[in-house]
Amino acid sequence: MKIIRFENLKIICVNWHTKILAMTSATILTIIIIYFGLLILISNIVSKKDHSNDTFFKANKNSKWYLVAFGMIGTALSGVTFISVPGEVGNPDLQFKYFQFILGNAIGFLIIAKVLLPLYYRMNLTSIYGYIEQRLGTVSYKTSAIIFLISRTIGSAFRLYLVVIVLQRYVFDDFNVPFAATVLISLGLIFAYTYRGGLKTIIITDTLQTFFLVSSVFLTIIFVCRSLDFGALEAFEAVKNSNYSKIFFYEDYLQGNYVIKQILGGIFVTIAMVGLDQDLMQKNLSCKNIGEAQKNMFTFTGIFVLINIFFLSVGALLYMYAEKNGVAIPMVDGIARTDYLFPEIAFRHLSIIPAVIFLLGLTAATFATTDSALTALTTSFCVDFLGMDKAENANNMKTVKTRHLVHLTFSFLMFLVILVFNSLNDKSVVTMIFTVAGYTYGPLLGLYGFGLFIKSKTVTDKLVPLVCVVSPLITYFINSNSKEWFGGYVFSFELIIVNGVITLLGLLLISKPATGQTHF
Repeated sequence: MKIIRFENLKIICVNWHTKILAMTSATILTIIIIYFGLLILISNIVSKKDHSNDTFFKANKNSKWYLVAFGMIGTALSGVTFISVPGEVGNPDLQFKYFQFILGNAIGFLIIAKVLLPLYYRMNLTSIYGYIEQRLGTVSYKTSAIIFLISRTIGSAFRLYLVVIVLQRYVFDDFNVPFAATVLISLGLIFAYTYRGGLKTIIITDTLQTFFLVSSVFLTIIFVCRSLDFGALEAFEAVKNSNYSKIFFYEDYLQGNYVIKQILGGIFVTIAMVGLDQDLMQKNLSCKNIGEAQKNMFTFTGIFVLINIFFLSVGALLYMYAEKNGVAIPMVDGIARTDYLFPEIAFRHLSIIPAVIFLLGLTAATFATTDSALTALTTSFCVDFLGMDKAENANNMKTVKTRHLVHLTFSFLMFLVILVFNSLNDKSVVTMIFTVAGYTYGPLLGLYGFGLFIKSKTVTDKLVPLVCVVSPLITYFINSNSKEWFGGYVFSFELIIVNGVITLLGLLLISKPATGQTHF
């Protein structure tokens, strides 16, 4: 009988484990290739006969409201919700705190539907910043568009970064592919299925991707519950009675998780990042009329709130699973990264089917956000700076080629931003995104607030860029010193309100009486 020494057995086990991981990585890579192949096929079918500027910018103004509503779920949630939100549930100071913010989001969506959408439809806008041009002037208009371009590029880069680091850790590292190459491949694939059909393609592909996202979160709950031997009612009670499910934080108004701060922040972040953002508004403006656009927003709001409840529940269940099975939060450079907990459990502790489902959901969530953002960035630049919304440019092949070049340029710019962010990031991505948003989107709140509510005045147009640069700097200075100045007060998402108010006050300082009556 042949004797197998312990050392040899150990080597055999290690080699076997390595092969399993390599096989898993190859499987994941194959799924990604098939997934993007499907999106590119859909793109070719949708844009085969028409890839004009009108199709790219407005989807020929005939999108079905229910497709827009469903597809917007994927765009609004992104990989941040998919990974960072469940990951932060384990923090005793956070738990279900994020749901306070979601309630604010819901109120913000309703305000957008009743106030901003009617304005945009009444003015028949392609770029929503056309309102600022007619109300305040050309320099203010260009400033608004630049703020959007900067804000959306940074925000979308953060979101894509989150997925890329997961793919890098669990797939491409096994093939010795550099991080930069992973980012470039990801953006190249997105460019491949969006550059021709633009918004018309995205309305269809985002519907498909949202289906994968929603299916993924529900199936993940089912698989984790089975692993914990929970039925539906048992899972509900377990989450409810766990140390992860506290929703409302009202004990200390000085802290960032205080309920009023979170709800107010949710309202104004939503108004700024959705209602004053070309990305999500572009989809709404592709509906036939204001009635369908509002039905889209109302439906979307209900689904959005429900889905976020399930994402938070996934977080609680994942931490219960980790506690039961001794799964530690992955460490990166000596720092515990909660962003990795969901993929760690999905890829390395559950079976192949949950892993595949997680991958599809994660990929769908983030690429639905990024493809939409690249299209919106391209639209804003082409319309706001190159004037491509004019009728004579709708089918002009020269402007179509220029649009392709702009689209490619923004893809490369996002690539550079992700590389910079990768070298600097040292905290939870979800916190970073909304912190940055508080600074970059605040001036848009101030500009639109002035335009909508200070009807008797206009501004000295050429001074508006100065106000929009100074107000975030003042906001940052206030935020940095808030504990000392305000008795320990810590700003959270409501920081965007401070920024918007400072911008509004700055605009009042450079204001002058309006020469004519404003009708919008």
